[in-house]
Amino acid sequence: MKNDKRSSVSISVYLRWPLILAGLVLIMNLLLIALSPETAIYMAIFTVLFIAIAVWIYFYSKRGLFGGLVQFAQGFDNVQKRLMNDMNLPYVICDGQGYIIWGNRSFKDMLEAEHVSASHIQAIFPDITKEILAEQDEAAFIHSAFGGRRFQIELMWTKLADDDDLMPALLEESEKDVIVMSIFDETELVETRQVYQESMLCEGLIYLDNYDEALETVEEVRRSLLTALVDRKISNYISSMDGLVRKLEKDKYFFIIMDKDMQRMIEDRFSVLDDVKTINIGNDMSLTLSIGIGMGGDGYKSNYEAARTAIDLALGRGGDQAVVRDGDEILYYGGKSSAMEKSTRVKARVKAHAFKELLDSKDKLIVMGHKMADVDCLGAAVGFWKIANVYGKKAHIVMGDSDNAVKPIRKQFMESPDYPKDMFITGDKALELLDNNTIVVVADVNRPSYSEEPRLIEACDTVVVVDHHRRTSEVISNAVLSYVEPYASSASELVAEILQYIGDDIRLRPQEADAMYAGMVVDTQNFTNQTGVRTFEAAAFLKRNGADIIRVRKMFRDNLADYRAKAQAIDKAEIYRDAFAIGVCDPEGTESPTVVGAQAANSLLEIRSIKAAIVLTPYDGKVYLSARSIDEVNVQLMMEKLGGGGHKSVAGAQLAGATIEEAKERLKAIIDEMLDEGDIT
Repeated sequence: MKNDKRSSVSISVYLRWPLILAGLVLIMNLLLIALSPETAIYMAIFTVLFIAIAVWIYFYSKRGLFGGLVQFAQGFDNVQKRLMNDMNLPYVICDGQGYIIWGNRSFKDMLEAEHVSASHIQAIFPDITKEILAEQDEAAFIHSAFGGRRFQIELMWTKLADDDDLMPALLEESEKDVIVMSIFDETELVETRQVYQESMLCEGLIYLDNYDEALETVEEVRRSLLTALVDRKISNYISSMDGLVRKLEKDKYFFIIMDKDMQRMIEDRFSVLDDVKTINIGNDMSLTLSIGIGMGGDGYKSNYEAARTAIDLALGRGGDQAVVRDGDEILYYGGKSSAMEKSTRVKARVKAHAFKELLDSKDKLIVMGHKMADVDCLGAAVGFWKIANVYGKKAHIVMGDSDNAVKPIRKQFMESPDYPKDMFITGDKALELLDNNTIVVVADVNRPSYSEEPRLIEACDTVVVVDHHRRTSEVISNAVLSYVEPYASSASELVAEILQYIGDDIRLRPQEADAMYAGMVVDTQNFTNQTGVRTFEAAAFLKRNGADIIRVRKMFRDNLADYRAKAQAIDKAEIYRDAFAIGVCDPEGTESPTVVGAQAANSLLEIRSIKAAIVLTPYDGKVYLSARSIDEVNVQLMMEKLGGGGHKSVAGAQLAGATIEEAKERLKAIIDEMLDEGDIT
């Protein structure tokens, strides 16, 4: 209606122009009388004639002109409606609730071909939800299927005019909001895109984690047989997936596989990981594999680089697993076994010498750990502070809030005259001291967001990472030296090894040795978890430097409130699926709630038939989860699904903005999922 009124006004203005021009001719005729009366007489005749024609056009032809325009508009409108009804593109109009008001012939033919009669659009396209129908801000594009074909549906919201033939005039104003849908058949496009995607090549790398160690346990005459069996297992597995594999080195393989077969490999959950472990020709140690796969990149080179990143991530997480990097998404499979301890210390010596070279080129060292520093974090930091101090470098430890077990150890350093007042500083102070001659060491953590001061990592050019936790997709990418060994019991163990190789003139004070020894005691649960030969060798080194077991033991005695909270968490623990103990630690009155929760989880493992224990602790607006197991469940995989991480038998996570009940439900859902997928047996 508004458009018709605008058109009428425009035509009326146009028809007035002859009258306006007649007025101008009349004025010109009057001027001509003053100049030449005789000529003006002839001019007046034409002026009268011009005015008469202009008046006739305006008053008499206007109605006929409007009638012709209306007749043309009606004819055009009929043609438009006929074209809309007859066009091959299905077109449908629904009310605001999704009920079908009108559909063109193609839409009706589409329904009749499938013998479907529906009054609501959702009966045809279930992907058009109520939420989508309620959204009226802008056009929406929905992909859905019907009758074995794929369709793209464009939804647009509009209001029908009062005189529209499609809308009854008696409807209320609110009922005149309608949804118009154009339905495009994209079946061929989707199928072509799928064929193209399935034919894309994925590239992968396979590394044997412990090839040399396993080979040493086999008689020399049988070593070639072990190698041949491994080659055969890997070759048969890749060939069964229609892939191609080539051996690069004695313990490294490269393979390519199509995307469609890659999905089969994922559904198979990389059974070759377990298959290789079954090889036994007298070897005392089972072989394990690490697999890194790159896919979804821009080309073969980018996929290969993604595969390199994935294999590094798999090795950094302890091996015996597959890591798939699909574009920016990283997926993990396997990783059920513990990281294998390396018998050789060559890597520790190489890392120690590399760190010494970096330290020689700088004037300052700043070391930090993770947020809410624990005893192991402090012990590793003290070890690095000692190295810098021995070689005459100014050193600082960045530490903010920490658990209560750390405070008495930290207090010994702060009150001792043998240590500077600025040994411990804040993150803001560290940023002020940072310059081009500073090394930043990140200990006991390899995720930048979990570090005490992430801004230091971004601002420093020389970053060193030393950690014993398995890597995740979030890593410190600008590290010039990285020593991440998941087999190690603690960061303090790794730093103790570095101390032994970095120089012969380093002698620890008793409180320094105590701090590092305490870190090992806490992370190994009194040397009962994640320990190896090198763990006890590092502990012996610290004992020779003055570490006192009695002093360390006294540091970890509980007060009465903590002991009661731990006992209450154990007493009220729920046994889920007959094998998982789930407890809640009440933080009220405890000095360090998260530590008490971890201790309660350790105690719950002593119950017979319990495979894993998880204790939830509400504290400071978050729910902290401490997960523990002995050997049957990889709690690291469990906690990673909640955004956390850790080790196979010791892991944790933090849930912000969740209640205890919500956290419990999420945890139970993950346990159910892992049981269904076979990650827990």
